[in-house]
Amino acid sequence: MKKIFASLLTALLTISMTLTAMFVLVRTTLIVTSINNPIQRALAMVAELLLGVVFLVGTVWLATHLAVRIFGATAHRLVPPR
Repeated sequence: MKKIFASLLTALLTISMTLTAMFVLVRTTLIVTSINNPIQRALAMVAELLLGVVFLVGTVWLATHLAVRIFGATAHRLVPPR
């Protein structure tokens, strides 16, 4: 029961983090495209790309990390001792 609850919580957390990251990135894109100076806009686009990579890779890493934490203990028990 505990594992099922943790799995559902992890799934909801992953979905909410990914959606939040997408909303932040869309809002950032709207702000960046409204910049008039081409040099500042180019620098802002580079920063936006880096932010997007950090957000989206971070959510995938955290989701994977939590899944391994939840299901890793049972997989470890299946390996016979040497």
